[in-house]
Amino acid sequence: MGFEEFNEICEGCLNEVPDYFIGGAIGALIAIGILFVILFLVALYVYTSLAWMTIARKMKYKRAWLAWIPVANGAMMLQLGGFHWAWILLILIPILGWIPLFILIVIATWKIFEKRKYPGWFSLSMIIPKLGGILYLIAIGFVAWKDRKNRVKF
Repeated sequence: MGFEEFNEICEGCLNEVPDYFIGGAIGALIAIGILFVILFLVALYVYTSLAWMTIARKMKYKRAWLAWIPVANGAMMLQLGGFHWAWILLILIPILGWIPLFILIVIATWKIFEKRKYPGWFSLSMIIPKLGGILYLIAIGFVAWKDRKNRVKF
């Protein structure tokens, strides 16, 4: 069967196919986009959990596995920074509790970075809009997997 014969047979049905095809293609693109976002978020979660677990182990924290539990990792960070774990309960107070908790976590991260012989101000990357998230990921990667013998002063 040649192209001309196929075109004659399907001439009437070609007008209906694009609607179905376009709807299916858009649906597939949305599904692929959602899958990509989910995979990216899972990879980000695994990276940060591994980094914080490594930092906790290097600081001789007994329960380094808490890095994998979403709210417990914040309590672990507070403890590693010298604060009591109970400050994490501020998360239960919307907005008015979240702001001081965020400040405490930034301070705790500052102290953790200094204990690992990195500049504490690296923790301020958390408060920089847009680019700060990437800088924070880079910073915890260095703190977790690159040991420093001498403290560098910037």
